Amino acid sequence: MLRQKSALIIGGGPAGLMAAEELSTAGIAVTIADAMPSIGRKFLMAGKSGLNLTKSEDYDSFLAAYGDANQTLEKAIQAFGPDDVVSWAEDLGQATFTGSTGRVFPKAMKASPLLRAWIARVGPTILTRHRWVGFDGDAALFETPEGPKAIAADTTILAMGGGSWARLGSDGRWADQFEGLMTPFRPSNCGFIVDWSPHMTKHLGTPIKGTKLTSGALTSRGEWVISERGIEGGGVYTVSREMRDGHSLTVDLLPDRNVDEIRLALSKARSKDSLTTTLRKVLKLDPAKIALFSEFGRPFPDDIAPLLKFLPIQHLGPRPIDEAISTAGGLRFDALTDDLMLKSRPGVFCAGEMLDWDAPTGGYLLTACFATGRMAGRAAVSYLKG
Repeated sequence: MLRQKSALIIGGGPAGLMAAEELSTAGIAVTIADAMPSIGRKFLMAGKSGLNLTKSEDYDSFLAAYGDANQTLEKAIQAFGPDDVVSWAEDLGQATFTGSTGRVFPKAMKASPLLRAWIARVGPTILTRHRWVGFDGDAALFETPEGPKAIAADTTILAMGGGSWARLGSDGRWADQFEGLMTPFRPSNCGFIVDWSPHMTKHLGTPIKGTKLTSGALTSRGEWVISERGIEGGGVYTVSREMRDGHSLTVDLLPDRNVDEIRLALSKARSKDSLTTTLRKVLKLDPAKIALFSEFGRPFPDDIAPLLKFLPIQHLGPRPIDEAISTAGGLRFDALTDDLMLKSRPGVFCAGEMLDWDAPTGGYLLTACFATGRMAGRAAVSYLKG
């Protein structure tokens, strides 16, 4: 009898599981090793606020969210895009729905039912508390509670995530093994530090709705939050890539009215009213928006209409990288072949957020993890068939 081929997946997140599914479907024995006490922890955390699987939109718009996407990443997403993600989830028994913004969610609105069905389909051997520390010849080396361990397999997939949320296993410690092949990690989809003046204290924790944020080439109409530490939330995360890279941030407090319309409304204000009263009564701004205008607009110009449309938000840079939802940077694509195999180590493939790409929230992160995991898994199957 011929020995069954084996595959070792290091990292039990969505990229690793997708690679495992491809290998298992091909009849290859799969072992998943993960540093944490259980697999899929960051995936489960993402599902706590509703598991945003992907975004329903045309391909060109979808791909544009990744910025200057590498050709290999583009090829992976083209082969497994939003429609494919929906079909895959529903094939696992998880019906989906599309929200008003195009975001796609499982009807269960959480990750645990999908994760259970997924693991059951793959049927892997799962090794937890196994932290990868490198290779010794063909064997992967691990630190475990029982001491050092070496595991050899016919092919290996590395899918260990990026450099944020260390408590969920994504700490980027694996990067030490790829010196000279890495783009340094940077925070992505993150909050930004603001040194608020005392008058903002009563507004901390307030969600800001009905504005438009702009930074560089990116804009967002999403909700964001005035927090004790600064600004955060989906609206900020959407433009965080440009903010992180040095572009200024402005907020349009009245995105549905142009400058002339605002000037006309202000011309009808009573002269005895204070500016705060005018903003509240004439322009219908709520207290938090008025407070933002006071925080960042002083000294006020004679013509405040343009400032209400382009209010500069002064910040002190991004929050620490471990607080970011995801990271940019990682293992460079020039260290890999066109099907995600390490050029320096035949038979070892890489996938997911450990690769050098960047994406906003809104389904783009998970889709790219699924797509690159699938690409790596299929390439590993082809490699084993040789």
